Amino acid sequence: MAAELYSTSPPSIGETFCGYIDVQVENDYSGEILMLETLRTSSSYHYHIPKPPPLPRKASKETFHMKFRNFTSALHETKNIWDRLFKEGHIADVCILTDDNSYILAHCSVLSVASLVLGTFLMQSKVKNGMRQIKIPGMPYGAIYAFIRFLYSSCYDEENMDKFVLHLLVLSHCYSVPSLKRVCTSYIENGWLSEGNVIDALQLARNCDAPRLSFICTRLVLKNFKSIYSTEGWKVMRQANPNIEQELLEVVVETDSRKQERLRKMKERKVYLQLYEAMEALLRICKDGCQTIGPREKLLNGSKGTCGFPACKGVENLVRHFSNCRVRVPGGCVHCKRMWQLLELHSRMCTEPDMCRVPLCGHFKRKMLEHSKKDEARWRSMVKKVTAAKISLGPFASPGLPMCRQLH
Repeated sequence: MAAELYSTSPPSIGETFCGYIDVQVENDYSGEILMLETLRTSSSYHYHIPKPPPLPRKASKETFHMKFRNFTSALHETKNIWDRLFKEGHIADVCILTDDNSYILAHCSVLSVASLVLGTFLMQSKVKNGMRQIKIPGMPYGAIYAFIRFLYSSCYDEENMDKFVLHLLVLSHCYSVPSLKRVCTSYIENGWLSEGNVIDALQLARNCDAPRLSFICTRLVLKNFKSIYSTEGWKVMRQANPNIEQELLEVVVETDSRKQERLRKMKERKVYLQLYEAMEALLRICKDGCQTIGPREKLLNGSKGTCGFPACKGVENLVRHFSNCRVRVPGGCVHCKRMWQLLELHSRMCTEPDMCRVPLCGHFKRKMLEHSKKDEARWRSMVKKVTAAKISLGPFASPGLPMCRQLH
């Protein structure tokens, strides 16, 4: 937009511009950047500061034992007792059958307390030879064994968890064991997920009411979509759950669109921040001067050191070219056209045209009335965006943005 807007002004106005600015021949110079002197803190600053609280006392052994006298270390032993009760099957009254014709001995009272759903099945089961028999179909023996063991002692082997974590997630959901579901979801989230199993985990997370796990799986799919799309799990999901595949594809497209839009806005914001910096540099050059360029009534000294305002160099190059260019007609010279645009943009944002030191500020204020509605709308849009970029810098932002390449 910035490259399309310019004002039609006669070449004689450029001569008026040059009358304001004294452009000296730029010489090579070296110098150090002047640094601001650090403020010294006065003694009155510390006068009203309250004294810090005393340091905490070191706790003695007696205090430690008094604090924890109501706690006990019997938790580990208790878990071991319940684990032994399950493994040895002492006085068991339940027989759990598996698909491979194996069985696991358990206790009806323990299973009923640990899982109300499992307890309901046990109450409805038939008693044969003093043993209640139930069957858990569709699960391997190792997964059922790890599940029943967890109901007794909340213990599990990492090897079995790594192998049967998805099976245990399904069992915890079907038989309503929230503690096991938390363990399974945490185990999956922390290092178990991979590109090969994320689709399976995602489908089970949706079916087993695990929204956090579903979100993490979806995020991993978005991050590695190309490689996950070609996995066997995705092909199976396409046949079994086409709705989930459609949702994932829509999320991928939406995420990519948002990313592109975010990058576009960041790039656009950077351009308008550079325009704002260029106008600040122009105002500084016209008001106070900068090294070898500035108002005629100002005494310029290029040996003071390097200018700390990055945009000054680009605007200085434009001013030097503008003062020496013989074409200087909008549309005839690209560099002069950018200078016209910068001057007009400044005039539209200037709040004190009568006292402004920037050349042609009042002229462009009067020329606004001659613009067409289309051009005026474009200029207003640009002013609005530059103002928004200025506000985004905040009140304490330092002028450290690079100069726009279009202004060089």
